[in-house]
Amino acid sequence: MNKLIIPALALALCGGALVSVIAQDAAKTEATATQPPAAAASEPAAEVLCFESRKDASKTTQRELAPGLPNVRCSPTTSAVLWYGDPYDGTRPMGKMPLLDKIPEGQAVVKPRSEQMMFLAQCATACHNGVIPPGFPKDKRAVPIPTMEAMVPDLKDFQHGRGRIWCLDCHHPTKRNMFVDNYGDTIAFDQPQLLCGKCHGDKLRDWRDGIHGKRIGEFTNTGKKRWFSCPECHNPHNVQDGARNRGFAQLQPEPPPQLPHGMKDAAYEKTPPIPH
Repeated sequence: MNKLIIPALALALCGGALVSVIAQDAAKTEATATQPPAAAASEPAAEVLCFESRKDASKTTQRELAPGLPNVRCSPTTSAVLWYGDPYDGTRPMGKMPLLDKIPEGQAVVKPRSEQMMFLAQCATACHNGVIPPGFPKDKRAVPIPTMEAMVPDLKDFQHGRGRIWCLDCHHPTKRNMFVDNYGDTIAFDQPQLLCGKCHGDKLRDWRDGIHGKRIGEFTNTGKKRWFSCPECHNPHNVQDGARNRGFAQLQPEPPPQLPHGMKDAAYEKTPPIPH
């Protein structure tokens, strides 16, 4: 009899241990199923892309300069930049400009736009490789080319100069990654103000003197500033577009500022801060 009891006890103990292990495994499996996948927690945040002056022209990607310090803060309404963590992020010295030679080196900076132009390298090497292509127009009535229209839709209804200028008044005939001046010499794509000044001398003067255009940076007259170039605000291909006939496309306005909690109106704004 004793010989049967001992094996029975051993079998019972092993069975109990096996049931306990199975129960623990089942509990772990259930807990794992209710938790979010580890891979989802490590997915990168969606890229935030916003514009600085003209939508689809002066794009910038939001990123952290330091923990908690973004390079820009963007509007959730219009996707426009509202605030800069570093106004000089991604800029370089503007370069030589007539009548601006007294500005110390590095105090006037710009953000190069050529790096954002996806077709610039293709235009310079693929179709316009330093030679005048066959079928080149003999007058200022350019022949519509489906490929060009597909790449730059604005060219189909080109409006600049009210029909008095055409493509090669601005773009170099054989070096399509460059602009052209009145003498046939090249102008870099990142110096468009030199091109626009060929016709818009009064605007170039006002831009140079700080009356026209946009600048950010230090407040002092001699402080470092980022200068915005002409195409960052104006689209040169449809600057006289339709009934608007002005250089700026309409933008959705930001919502109005909200009154501080507890205030019924903004009558306090009518009271001068200093009695007169």
